Amino acid sequence: MLNAVLVAVLVMLGLSLLRVHVVLSLLVSALLGGLLSGLGLPRTLEVFQEGLAGGAEIALSYALLGAFAVAIIESGVPRQLSAWLTGRLAATQGGTGAARLKWGLLLGLLSMSVMSQNLIPIHIAFIPMLIPPLLAVFNRLELDRRLLACVMTFGLVTTYMLLPYGFGEIFLGQILLGNIQKAGMDVSGVNVMQAMAIPALGMVAGLLLALFSYRRPRRYQDLSAVGAAEPDAVPAPSPFRTAVTLSAVVAAFAVQLLTDSLMIGALAGFAVFLATGILRLRDADGVFNRGIGLMAMIGFIMITAQGFAAVMQATGQIEPLVQATSDLFAGSRPLAALAMLLVGLLVTMGIGSSFSTLPIITAIYVPLCMGLGFSPLATVAIIGTAGALGDAGSPASDSTLGPTAGLNVDGQHDHIRDTVIPTFLHYNLPLLLAGWVAALVL
Repeated sequence: MLNAVLVAVLVMLGLSLLRVHVVLSLLVSALLGGLLSGLGLPRTLEVFQEGLAGGAEIALSYALLGAFAVAIIESGVPRQLSAWLTGRLAATQGGTGAARLKWGLLLGLLSMSVMSQNLIPIHIAFIPMLIPPLLAVFNRLELDRRLLACVMTFGLVTTYMLLPYGFGEIFLGQILLGNIQKAGMDVSGVNVMQAMAIPALGMVAGLLLALFSYRRPRRYQDLSAVGAAEPDAVPAPSPFRTAVTLSAVVAAFAVQLLTDSLMIGALAGFAVFLATGILRLRDADGVFNRGIGLMAMIGFIMITAQGFAAVMQATGQIEPLVQATSDLFAGSRPLAALAMLLVGLLVTMGIGSSFSTLPIITAIYVPLCMGLGFSPLATVAIIGTAGALGDAGSPASDSTLGPTAGLNVDGQHDHIRDTVIPTFLHYNLPLLLAGWVAALVL
């Protein structure tokens, strides 16, 4: 008998590759998985609709982050940065100056992606703030946007799976170690960074491979020629505007930490622009609508992904899939570790969230690892890697949706072909190999 979860995920990925919209792919695959598992159409629809409610807060948070991002763009500060960089590019003599600017931009983008997970934990909210105003500069440098997507995804994923701060503390401390402890394995003495260091090196290898693969220039149409979402004429930034923008970012950051809510943090930052008059009250409605439009697609996909995940869990066939795969390689630690990693990849690709995958697989994996004699350090590496696998490369992951939202404002960056496939190839394959090595040597 075919496993409903396996079939549903494969169908979802296949439809996405055929350029069927991700929302429709998730919906069709969820219905197929429910029917194959014997839930029946009425129960499948009921579970799917119940799951949608779980994504409502996420979608609203992203909509408010989009409004906050547009307010920052309206302040003129990002445009000033873009103009300064364009001026630097125009002033460069020969290829050396342009090359320095190119690598400086890539390093800055990587640094912001890393800091968005801990130092300034705004996750993907920085992307719609910074990327659209810089697209003209990227085009002048003929930077391949597939490389930009890979750089951002690297920072978004590797940071939380290695560093136990910010979102990493949630993933590594609260979810990974917490669930392993609940499942019956003592991990009180485990250094989680030591356990995840080898898998993280796999991600580094993937980034280096992406830098090599997309090093050639790639030409895009000029922004004005394709009607890009370039902000309307805005006043030149003044010191006051710059100070207000920085204050709004700090306010959003502080409120998010105090309330543990991206939604309230974004709302606080938006309120700073209104209170200081940088954003006039009569213009607030238009800015808010533009922000919602900027992030609406991510919101819809995230909501649908929650419904898909609810149906997959309701089928009751995730545990049999894991058990059958492990039984197939019973007695062989190398093959069993590889099987657990592959199932983790499959589950995360379908659900779109490493954070949601860990609780599903941990209760099943811990007894298997204990029975096969894996050490606590190796068990943490296996489960942590199995959860992180698939975040890069999933059509429904915010680690791929975020970069696409920023890079496709002019319609020249395809979500599947320019973000999902490149990040899948460059990160999941090296991460799978590195996680397997970690399982055997730790």
